Amino acid sequence: MIADNQEAMDVDTDGASLSKRPPQRSTSVPFQPPRNLAVGYVYSSEMTAHFNPRGHQEAPERITRIWQAIVDEKYNMKMQWLPIRPVTKAEALLVHSQSLWDLVEAYQYMSEQQIVDSEVYYEQLSLYVMPGTTRAARLSCGGVIEACLAVARGRLRKVFAICRPPGHHAEPDQSMGFCFFNNVAVATRVVQQLTQLKRILILDWDVHHGNGTQRAFNDDPSVLYISLHRYEGGTFYPCGEFGGMTSCGEGSGLGFSVNIPWPEKGMGDADYIHAFQRIVMPIAMEFAPELVIISAGFDAALGDELGECKVSPAGYAHMTHMLSGLAGGKLVVALEGGYNLDATMRSALAVTKVILGEAPDPLPPMHASETATETVYLVAKEQSKYWKNIDTKSCEPRQEIDSISFSIPEVLQAHRAHYLYKNYKMMQVPLLGFLQSPFAGQVICTPDLFENKTLVVLAHEFGNLRLELESAMTCDLNLERSYLLDFTKELMRWINEEGYALLDVNLYPKPFASVAQNTKRTSNKKNSERYDDTTALLTYLWDNYIHLSGAQKIVFIGHGPACQPLMNLIDARFNSITRTVKAVVQVVGYSKVPLTPKKDDFRSWYAKCSCVLLPANHHILQPEATYSKKKHGVLCPIEELQPVRIVMKGLPVIQAFLKAQLAIPLS
Repeated sequence: MIADNQEAMDVDTDGASLSKRPPQRSTSVPFQPPRNLAVGYVYSSEMTAHFNPRGHQEAPERITRIWQAIVDEKYNMKMQWLPIRPVTKAEALLVHSQSLWDLVEAYQYMSEQQIVDSEVYYEQLSLYVMPGTTRAARLSCGGVIEACLAVARGRLRKVFAICRPPGHHAEPDQSMGFCFFNNVAVATRVVQQLTQLKRILILDWDVHHGNGTQRAFNDDPSVLYISLHRYEGGTFYPCGEFGGMTSCGEGSGLGFSVNIPWPEKGMGDADYIHAFQRIVMPIAMEFAPELVIISAGFDAALGDELGECKVSPAGYAHMTHMLSGLAGGKLVVALEGGYNLDATMRSALAVTKVILGEAPDPLPPMHASETATETVYLVAKEQSKYWKNIDTKSCEPRQEIDSISFSIPEVLQAHRAHYLYKNYKMMQVPLLGFLQSPFAGQVICTPDLFENKTLVVLAHEFGNLRLELESAMTCDLNLERSYLLDFTKELMRWINEEGYALLDVNLYPKPFASVAQNTKRTSNKKNSERYDDTTALLTYLWDNYIHLSGAQKIVFIGHGPACQPLMNLIDARFNSITRTVKAVVQVVGYSKVPLTPKKDDFRSWYAKCSCVLLPANHHILQPEATYSKKKHGVLCPIEELQPVRIVMKGLPVIQAFLKAQLAIPLS
């Protein structure tokens, strides 16, 4: 909380800010008396005090050029100037650590020799520092706070915060990526504390993922963070998996982080508008924010050498126009990146025109690229777990000619069904209701399902090439999942030799089938997982076939994306499952290891009968990871780096484990 005895603001009964010791305000812009205007701006030339004498992309001209363009067009005469002031310590600590605050404060006292000595260290963090850094960083953060408070309190409808240095890379404990304080994150927390507005959308269109902003709110359902950024399999700055499409938040914030990661450079207006229409706006409207903040980096603009994308000023204007329709028009635009001075200036000017009420310049006829439509489709599949407004089918990148063609997954699934019938006389299991359309023909069993005393249930997503390739970050069709087919062949042969019954469940829905999303995330369910159609299918099979089969010893084997639905089934039918299920094998590869529910009896049982296969270099096995046998089950590292080969190399481990578990006498 912002305490009364801090230098920060107090709050009166009307929510207006008071200050016992007002922080020093910038005087670089002449004072203007209040005018009857709905749009404002924040700007101060004092933020140019942070600069690199040898030159740098994050230069003072980034804001001076924008300001000069606004003045030249006389837009400043239509906007209310908001006095800028430094962020206070109490405000900064709402997001950042004490150590980060102390470090930024110390920059103003650095000698020239200290700056030289520390240069290599700060270059590794993509930073440069100097005595002027402290004042500029505090003003930049304080300026965004004042902009957001002015809108949140109803003084203005929209504000453009022309501030630098940027902020969205700054994490709670670490400044990085040209950023010192996370301006938008701190402003969001201040607004939530000092006003009645609690539900806030942060839309980040900077070409880089805002790792610091997502980190600040990763477990917070009151803040929806959406980022469109160049990702390239996690190799584009800030690098790593945090900006990937499956990074959706954690805990109660699961589903409130939305990443749209472009896999290559060159994305343009059509691609961004397509993502807005299919992902951003549907989710934003379902969230219904009370305030919208744009982390407005202009480094995806055409001509920016760092971002290498092709968004035009009109493209930025149209995105701003769409966002202006949310939250009753309450919108703050906060400058982030943008390193081509001309492109940044033109883009910022186009955004300014829109927040002043002008219509965006028209865009020519266009269509999204194949890369963009595929990316948006994959994001839609991921986000449909959490948001009802996402229509995955409408995002499917199919052409009209596809109605007379077969997809590769369909061909693979048909071949597999034929192979299993020919060799093991396995038959289709009939399904009813909404499960029939997406999963018809994908559940098959041996003829002795209701007679055999030992039953193996194999759940997988065979045919899902997007998840079965060597890496989720690449799409190398030369590595199509023939390995998985070989693994199942060997497993079928072994099961047949042992005399067990088999129920084979393909959880990958038929391509382009209409899958009912009738069990979405609920806001009051903390750590909610995906209780969707895949879990519904497994539960249906348990209730109508497996539980009634008469088998006294049952084995569950999950592969890849099917591991979590299998865990959901065990949780949903725990009492009946523990009577007959003697072993659970999870072949997770590099995927997230499913967590057991926080139930002592569940975790005790799972620790005794689980075997989780994963590569020896899986992140959960690293020294800094917090592995728990109760939470994750018994981990079995396999010395194999390629996920597609883990199932093959781990087959002897699976066989030995199952024999041992099935040899345990019935209780």
